[in-house]
Amino acid sequence: MSGIIGYIGNKRVVPVLLEGLQRLQYRGYDSAGLAVIREGKLEIRRATGKLRNLEEVIRLHPLDGTYGIGHTRWATHGAPTEENAHPHRDCHGTVVVVHNGIIENYLELKKQLEDEGHRFTTETDTEVIAHLIEKHLNGAAANSGSSPAKTESLEEAVRLAVRQLTGVFALAIISTKDLHKIVAVRQGPPAVIGLGKDEYFVASDVPAILYHTRDLFFLADGDLAVLTPHGVRLSDFDGHPVTRRVQHITWDPILAEKGGFRHFTLKEIYEQPRAVRDTTLGRISPESGQVFLDEMEISEEDFRSLRDIKIVAAGTSRHAGLAGKIMIERLARVPVEVDYASEFRYRDPLLDPRTLTILITQSGETADTIAAQREAHAKGSKTLAICNVLGSMVPREANGTIYTHAGPEIGVGSTKTFTSQLAGLYLFAVYLGQTRGVLSAADAKKLLAALTALPKQLESVLQKDEEIEDLARLFHRSTDFLFLGRGVHFPVALEGALKMKKISYIHAEAYPAGEMKHGPNALITDGLPVVVIATCNWESPYSRQRYERTISNIKEAKARGATILALVTEGDREVRATADHLIVLPLTIGMLSTILEVVPLQLLAYHIGVLRGCDVDQPRNLAKSVTVE
Repeated sequence: MSGIIGYIGNKRVVPVLLEGLQRLQYRGYDSAGLAVIREGKLEIRRATGKLRNLEEVIRLHPLDGTYGIGHTRWATHGAPTEENAHPHRDCHGTVVVVHNGIIENYLELKKQLEDEGHRFTTETDTEVIAHLIEKHLNGAAANSGSSPAKTESLEEAVRLAVRQLTGVFALAIISTKDLHKIVAVRQGPPAVIGLGKDEYFVASDVPAILYHTRDLFFLADGDLAVLTPHGVRLSDFDGHPVTRRVQHITWDPILAEKGGFRHFTLKEIYEQPRAVRDTTLGRISPESGQVFLDEMEISEEDFRSLRDIKIVAAGTSRHAGLAGKIMIERLARVPVEVDYASEFRYRDPLLDPRTLTILITQSGETADTIAAQREAHAKGSKTLAICNVLGSMVPREANGTIYTHAGPEIGVGSTKTFTSQLAGLYLFAVYLGQTRGVLSAADAKKLLAALTALPKQLESVLQKDEEIEDLARLFHRSTDFLFLGRGVHFPVALEGALKMKKISYIHAEAYPAGEMKHGPNALITDGLPVVVIATCNWESPYSRQRYERTISNIKEAKARGATILALVTEGDREVRATADHLIVLPLTIGMLSTILEVVPLQLLAYHIGVLRGCDVDQPRNLAKSVTVE
């Protein structure tokens, strides 16, 4: 998991690279480095730790150039040391590589290269790539008697090298033997090419280049791009020209900045009303109760003939999928299973053309999710992506996509991703219910009216921020948390526990409230914070029944010494008689209450993390997008 940036153009290259790395820090922060070429001379600067350490190295040892590449690293091979920091070069110092991914056969290749006289200085798989490219690259001094495996062209040397690699990789390469070009390749992890005015960029993600250009395209697997001062040439690994559709990104660059908030995480929590609104915008008709889904190559007949649905995702996206299961089964009456993306293809899942596989992913580049999608296609299942990043891998390979329109998300602990995914799943559930004829127009109107009202309700929840910060002061020294919920609220409990772990480093568990007697009661000691989701749609008999059972669980926990923090709905009378602390939320239908409920849990984890001195934007040992297994 790493971030790559490359630039060739008329600007001073070092500030451009450092700025890009700043916006890619969420992809890795064990070490960082950059390499630039000026007048045929290569210079490299690297440092361990966060980017500020590299900036200090450059302040003490300045460098400049006309083009270059940079990298921020999350270690997969080799400890996070300066020696292992990228960029990496061959033993002659003529080829420099930055890499995101894993080379699975690097030890075998390393042994072959060592036998040929190559000498290695790091523990990384990436250094092997630099040596392989150098092996195939003669440079300007090559003569006509060169071996067929030798070339004067950097891109041809890269083609020869990548054919020997097994694994996943996104690469950016420069060389003193073939000047004034950057070669970029993709086989797995994301890579985007930015097109400016007489300047060109390669990066791992859009925010790195958004302040310079909004015109870009994503490389597909097997693509090789050559960036020069005069433009970009694109081909496949065999040298055949290919084209990719240039997209104009409409995100305001300010969305990739903190916008006056102390942390990206808090900023993104506050962006949730807009994210939900934008995900809904243009997709519903409140008057007719219809849902309109674009980017859909799956026919209504296909949806009507579905036998079952598999939802596949990881982490926060999987929690959204668990709530989506209940939404879809309730509104469309189709059986749904939810799988961990990392487990899906290893269990030989039962799929056929009457199964729809839904992939939920913020980045659209999660390695496990991509592999699961390909497994589904291989077994004849159509796939539907719920994704935030336009043109990323999962949507490109899907038969249909619901984009969430949350905008760039920098904080590793996903927040607006979750709520916009829930909104997208809710839209799909309503659409599928209508398409299959099991949801009336009148019911659909009510459901969509509640969704339309949700952004304003979210804004009212965010006004409780100071109240939640006060609660954080009471609980930030706790060593454990227990989160409880029933039905559609249990996935929110899971998400609340996950945020507490990721952002504050406090051990937290989540259980269905009805499972308390089957083990979790043994965890309760005096003062243990137990967060209970006890909201209720007073008009629904199902919701009231669940609410009454949850009250019994609250009383059980309270009797054993727990400190109860309960999320309740306006008008609640019963929970307040037992709970120690309440957070009161607006009334909405049960399936949408999930979106309101998670916001105070995000804020609680955030404020506790800040009080504990944690790096809430970049939690230790984690990265934003898991683009390698």
